Amino acid sequence: MRTTRVLSSFRVLPGVRAGGAGRAGRVVRAVGAGLLVLGAAASPAVADSSPSASPSDDGAGPTSAGTSFRTATEVDQGQRATASASMGDYLYWSFPADAGQRPTVKATVKLPDAHASATWQVDVYDGLRRRQACQYGAQTRTAAQDAASVELSCTLRTVRAWSEPWADDPLPGTYYVRLTTVGLKAADLGLPVSAEVQIDSKDIGGAAAVDGSLAEPLVPGVAVAAKGDDSDEDSETSVAVLSSIEPDDGWASGWWSDRWVWTGVGGVLAALAGVGGYSLTRGAGRPRGVPPGA
Repeated sequence: MRTTRVLSSFRVLPGVRAGGAGRAGRVVRAVGAGLLVLGAAASPAVADSSPSASPSDDGAGPTSAGTSFRTATEVDQGQRATASASMGDYLYWSFPADAGQRPTVKATVKLPDAHASATWQVDVYDGLRRRQACQYGAQTRTAAQDAASVELSCTLRTVRAWSEPWADDPLPGTYYVRLTTVGLKAADLGLPVSAEVQIDSKDIGGAAAVDGSLAEPLVPGVAVAAKGDDSDEDSETSVAVLSSIEPDDGWASGWWSDRWVWTGVGGVLAALAGVGGYSLTRGAGRPRGVPPGA
């Protein structure tokens, strides 16, 4: 009975419970609305992680290949390039790769009916003609005697917007694909083959972003032109004519990445957490009828 009387004498001050519940509800609603807005703002950044390519309507590309770096056939990402050649030839294609992309080169070689075993290899070089290592993929494969075709693939490391001069990191610019056979027997030299190459890339986004960018992408010059009437190629007025190959949206130059979005998201969430914590812990204030300092 005594416990009952003590409990019955305890009374909640009017407005305290209702006010606390109201504040908590307002905070929850504010945080929920903020999360909805942030989710809508961050959705484009999440979508950037999908495979990035710019294929044409039918994906058809060039039907020939170059025989050296200087004569490499230009192909866009997402296109399918084909070429007819002979065993022992060196086939070259070039494609653009921008910062944040992870290119994947896939090559298929259709072999003649009768041939000996041979090893085929696909190599990728950057704009400085440095051979780039494959992160994964079957870069080299040996076709057996009765094989009708052989498939190769090479996934490069993510292209960086900037790198140290001594590093061998992939940088934005032109990349070269070289397809050839190694260890070819003399009896198979010159047999007709057909090759098919396709380059796709995945946009890695802010996970590969770096603080810096190149002044110009590594796109080698294909010719030299003179400014004005001066036609001397060795003069100071001559300029290099860059290759026309570049991404459809232009070179990104490394100034934007989805790290900006997630940085903004973190700042807004921290502000909402601060406002919510203050609203929940500040209390209801001094009740009516209670003098200050009491």
